[in-house]
Amino acid sequence: MKRKLVTLSRIITTGAVNFVRNAWLAIAAMAVMVVTLTIVLFSLIANATFSNTLQQITNKIDVSVYLKDTITEEQRNKLITDIKKLPNTERVNFASKEEVLKRYIEQNAGNAELLSAVSQTDNPLPATIQIKPRDLNKLGDIKTYLERKEIADLQSDQPSYSGDRKEAIDKITHATNIMQRAGVVAVLVFAIISVLIIFNTIQMAIFNRRDELTIMRLLGASTWYIRGPFVVESIIYGIISAVISVGLIHSMFVAAHSTLEATSLGLLDINFSAEYFKMHFWWLLLLQVGVGILIGAASSVVATQRYLKFKTKK
Repeated sequence: MKRKLVTLSRIITTGAVNFVRNAWLAIAAMAVMVVTLTIVLFSLIANATFSNTLQQITNKIDVSVYLKDTITEEQRNKLITDIKKLPNTERVNFASKEEVLKRYIEQNAGNAELLSAVSQTDNPLPATIQIKPRDLNKLGDIKTYLERKEIADLQSDQPSYSGDRKEAIDKITHATNIMQRAGVVAVLVFAIISVLIIFNTIQMAIFNRRDELTIMRLLGASTWYIRGPFVVESIIYGIISAVISVGLIHSMFVAAHSTLEATSLGLLDINFSAEYFKMHFWWLLLLQVGVGILIGAASSVVATQRYLKFKTKK
């Protein structure tokens, strides 16, 4: 056991020495890894922010079904019951003609013309069923149900999820989905670039130390004794890059808070993003370090594996 600890200590020490010795190569590798990890972190925060924004939008959006005055109570109750059974229905509220009129008067209290229009005739506003959806991406399911002939015959007008309103809701959900997918693609692209650069960095380090490694192999050094220092060196890349990336995101939020008058950029709520980063700081830092170590270790293992296979065949 003591011998294994001594060997592990030597591997770690050698890896740290190699990191200092290959400082210029390390800077190039870490620069790309910092970009990758920063994109990873930004994507996580952006996705959380988009989800929060979408949830706020969802909470404000409902589908209103306008009923004919001739509908019977039995038909109305059956319609409400059937709507509640739809998979994408979270909540259903019913407002009678009197309640709809009362809300209309309250909402337009400062508009004499609109109030005059409804006061000159009997209540022209229809009883309304308001449907709160679970997922904006699946509003089409509710729309399809409401367009069924037997259901459409009970309605005095098209549901609110139509025309310009439908187009606006669809654009919001589509934009959010595209941003989330773009974040995933960006992370994958830069992760691959990081792996390739670290791979080449380790290959160059192996080339520079090829005579030393050959002697170690001839003296009977184990595979992991040869590979270990390179893995440690790459892990150091990952840890330092992770800390730098978290620092960059923190600086970005500090700068945004002090220079931006607006608190949001499109769907990206800066205040929420900064609060999310602050609340999950240690978890995000741990995640960044984990991803950095994974990228670095995987790259070095593959690079040294190629060298060790080559030397074995030779």
